Amino acid sequence: MRVERTAARIWCVLLAAGVAVTLVGACSKKPSAAKPAATAGDARTVRVARVEARPMEGGLTASGLLVSREEAAVNSDLTGYRVAKVYFDQGAWVKAGQPLVQLDDSLLRAQIAQQAAQTEQAQEQARRVSGLDNEGVLSAEQISTRRLQAKAAEAALAELKERQAHMTIRAPVGGLILEKNVRPGDIASAGGATPMYRMVRDGLVELNAEVAEDDLGRIRPGDPVQVTLPDGSSVTGDVRLVDPLVDAQNKLGHVRVRLPVRANLRPGGFGRGAFVGVSLAANAVPETAVRFDADGASVVVVGADNRVTQVPVKTGRRSGGYVELLQGPPTGSRVLSRAAAFVLPGDLVRPLEGSEPATAPATASVRAH
Repeated sequence: MRVERTAARIWCVLLAAGVAVTLVGACSKKPSAAKPAATAGDARTVRVARVEARPMEGGLTASGLLVSREEAAVNSDLTGYRVAKVYFDQGAWVKAGQPLVQLDDSLLRAQIAQQAAQTEQAQEQARRVSGLDNEGVLSAEQISTRRLQAKAAEAALAELKERQAHMTIRAPVGGLILEKNVRPGDIASAGGATPMYRMVRDGLVELNAEVAEDDLGRIRPGDPVQVTLPDGSSVTGDVRLVDPLVDAQNKLGHVRVRLPVRANLRPGGFGRGAFVGVSLAANAVPETAVRFDADGASVVVVGADNRVTQVPVKTGRRSGGYVELLQGPPTGSRVLSRAAAFVLPGDLVRPLEGSEPATAPATASVRAH
């Protein structure tokens, strides 16, 4: 029993001694040397460019409605005749002079036959007095009356035949039929408020773009315009006319954009035009300054302390080796001319402004965190 107590005391003494040695060892360790801060001599030299306002082509856009360049209304010259036939529906292409509507001329044909008989009779009466002038057989008044009756009958017959020609209503121009408002059985009315047909001459449709008053002076006839249609397709046109008037209420002017003939150009539809020949100032950087990865587009900004930060951007138009920044660092910010420089966010750099030598080698992509 006494031996067991002695052994326990020895174990406790050894354990206490070991803890003491450990604590002394821990306290006697020298602190590790701190990592030295980066200095200007360690900084990498990089080329930088400024975010600056530059003229970018295609900066002016305007929306408007698609309209007919010139419309033709088709109606009857006669009143009171029944529509016998209708030859075309809306959406059809017709040639100038092509029949569109046929009026019922059965009654008119009977009138023409009757008048033709009366005209023949009057002409016969006029022929009988031919050569009897000053002969004393008939008075000069009687001879003149027969001749006038023959001429009047001929004129009446000609008028009926002219009316018969108008019983066939023809297309005044070639083009596309936009609207049809006539049915068999309708009664024709000369000069009616609603035309039988509405047509687009030669199928020519234009964009009637509404442009702010301040921008009208930048647009010239002949300027190219890229027009986007409701179905997502686009078509290239050019400015035909800049309206000299500006709406006094909304301060908008109208620009007519000439477009090629296409089946998906429908008057009344919506279109948006980009005036690619017009330049407007916009914040821009060299195209090489923009990096694209899984997170989108970004630029590497050099701060006032010469440390770099990766900033996401939203790009727009491209022109002359520059790209517009719709969203991103403000004007005057310094960005790496090449987003592929070997730098990490937070690195210290030595910025060098100015154009890069033509022989500058390409570098690798910016590394993310």
